[in-house]
Amino acid sequence: MAVVELKRILLNNGEELAYREREGGEDIVVLVHGNMTSSVHWDVVIENLAPEYKVYAVDLRGFGESSYRKPISAIKDFADDLKLFVETLQLQNFALVGWSLGGTVCQQFCADYPGYCNRLFLHASGSSRGYGCYPLGEDGLPDVANRYQTLAEVKEDDKTKIVQTAYDTLNYDFLRQMWDMVIYVDHKPDPEKYQKYLEDMTTQRNLAECYHALNIFNLSSVHNGVVDGENRIKDIQIPVKIAWGENDMVVTRQMTEELIADFGENASNHELKGCGHSPQVDNLEQLIDVMETFLKGEKTR
Repeated sequence: MAVVELKRILLNNGEELAYREREGGEDIVVLVHGNMTSSVHWDVVIENLAPEYKVYAVDLRGFGESSYRKPISAIKDFADDLKLFVETLQLQNFALVGWSLGGTVCQQFCADYPGYCNRLFLHASGSSRGYGCYPLGEDGLPDVANRYQTLAEVKEDDKTKIVQTAYDTLNYDFLRQMWDMVIYVDHKPDPEKYQKYLEDMTTQRNLAECYHALNIFNLSSVHNGVVDGENRIKDIQIPVKIAWGENDMVVTRQMTEELIADFGENASNHELKGCGHSPQVDNLEQLIDVMETFLKGEKTR
């Protein structure tokens, strides 16, 4: 098995990012995790990508082993950190893989900093129009007519408070129930890995800020209910693959359709059969096949 090392690097903005580095060939792949996770949750992907790939999996600011010295206010803060990360490590001509929130970070990075990334794989990614944050209505469902507008509102949201309390009290049972309900619906990690993932979740120090950053993220050309679109998707001029689980309960089909519509002919897409929001757990072989086929520049089999 290829050697994977946990390393740390100090950026010139004062933040220290942790990352996992796997030995490999000349083709570089950078993995960017989602909300409530870190590079820890990429473990099976890191272990199973072909040996021709040199793999980096970063802990975003405020996640995992990375620092959180200055609070983030937008997805762009993560993208700017990512730029400093790849520059400090002198990484060029690499492929980016972004999962969930990480997909929005990678969209922002590729729009803002052309010339670094050669391919973009959006893995169960947040929409180019953001991920709405809503209060619950009287029926117990999100009240989509009253999308939150401010960070203060997000911090006072019941969901935010409940998850944050679970973090603060290390309530792994609650987090497990939550993930079993919406993420690991059909397939679950083995018990040892699952416990490692749960413990890693509680390292996040920016839960409310991430919910709000996703809420106001909008690279599309339309208003998303909070902010006008920045019309930046057109600036991403590299091959893009949009891959999502057909049973995803976190990133809805509507969000994926928004992503597909906004990228248009500039992206291809692939529905991962029998998968939810964590295809790496639901069907790792299928995910690796689709990912490597795209990274090699071939048509998906």
